[in-house]
Amino acid sequence: MPSPVLRVDGLGKRYDLGLTHAGSLAAVASRWTRRLRGLPPEEGSVLTGTHAADDQSSSFWALKDVSFEVGAGEVVGIIGRNGAGKSTLLKILSRVTAPTTGSVEIDGRVGSLLEVGTGFHPELTGRENVYMNATLLGMSKREVDAKLDEIVDFSGVERFLDTPVKRYSSGMKVRLGFAVAAHLEPELLIIDEVLAVGDAEFQSRCLGRMKTVAGEGRTVLFVSHNMAAIRTLCPRSLWMEQGLLRASGETAALITEYIAQDAEVLTAERAFEINEEKDVQLLSAEAVAPSGEKSAGLFECDDPLAVRLTLLVRRPVPRMYGYLEFVSDRAGTVLVSDSHDCPPNPLDGLAPGVHVVDLNVPPRTLGVGEYSVYFNLASPAADGFDVDSPGNLIRVRLTDPATRRGDRRGGCLSTLVNWSVAPSPATVAPPISA
Repeated sequence: MPSPVLRVDGLGKRYDLGLTHAGSLAAVASRWTRRLRGLPPEEGSVLTGTHAADDQSSSFWALKDVSFEVGAGEVVGIIGRNGAGKSTLLKILSRVTAPTTGSVEIDGRVGSLLEVGTGFHPELTGRENVYMNATLLGMSKREVDAKLDEIVDFSGVERFLDTPVKRYSSGMKVRLGFAVAAHLEPELLIIDEVLAVGDAEFQSRCLGRMKTVAGEGRTVLFVSHNMAAIRTLCPRSLWMEQGLLRASGETAALITEYIAQDAEVLTAERAFEINEEKDVQLLSAEAVAPSGEKSAGLFECDDPLAVRLTLLVRRPVPRMYGYLEFVSDRAGTVLVSDSHDCPPNPLDGLAPGVHVVDLNVPPRTLGVGEYSVYFNLASPAADGFDVDSPGNLIRVRLTDPATRRGDRRGGCLSTLVNWSVAPSPATVAPPISA
């Protein structure tokens, strides 16, 4: 392995549960004095729950004894189920939070994109946020000036560069955030689920840019639930599980083991919190069985598959459209649809109220395997409107008990090809040897 750029040794992060807020300085001092003297908390203390914060039963270790090294120019994936500790690890590496135990050594500057709009001030314009983020990364104004056109061109938000970021859609924020992080030449680039927001074209550009960054000798840490993207981009990966580093090694073998032994539990139904600021918001998503009833996420290839979305519209958004993907754990994006596929676009200027949208996939379309369903709302008239970009919604699994190969069928599709045999129409048949 090349000389290490990142060294993580015995890293741990503990959170104390049950502490709601610190209260006044006097309350904090009183609480700690009583704890040092072995006295119970005062009645009405800000500590809630059945245990004091120093009781081990009220502590949660998000990370525990994690150690690894990453060499210069490596692109390393980080995989694991939700709650495995991936994002906590990246927050420590990005100096967003401090570790409880262990140490981290990084040679050089760090550029991070941990979630949509990380580090952006909503009242500042896109241009001002570019300069602010660059300054936090240690870049001079002259360096940013030299890169600004390249950043803006990649992000695709030139028209809205001098608009406050609070008016950006989620997709616009992540485009600009990724462009800043990837173009300001940090020695270590940390990316957490950036592909969960944005259309297929933007995802492709992100992957291309990360390959370019790695080719320039810089180091990339990439967290994603998109196994196809991890497999394509990262020769080596880390597998996190319950705050521990379960395994480290060659990506293809690691993913095969991860999917076989630790595949994420199917989530066939999902509800979203109300966001009063959004003009159009997704309230819920669910996979629907052929009977029209709720599904546990299990389908057969002979079944029609429907995804039911419930949208809340507060004010009509002109030219709004929906974008849907089925992403296979094995093969990446295998099916893409856009509401323009059914002209006239049924989401254009949708009236205020609650609407149910059914997206129907015909039988014998998707092949055997597990799929993440990705959804995004957008509009060319995004300026002045706030539409939802929820990203990955639900997961479904397809099986094929109806054919001879069944669940051993490979490929992305389950289409049954017709085989027919007929005599050749040739007038002269070739001789047949005895």
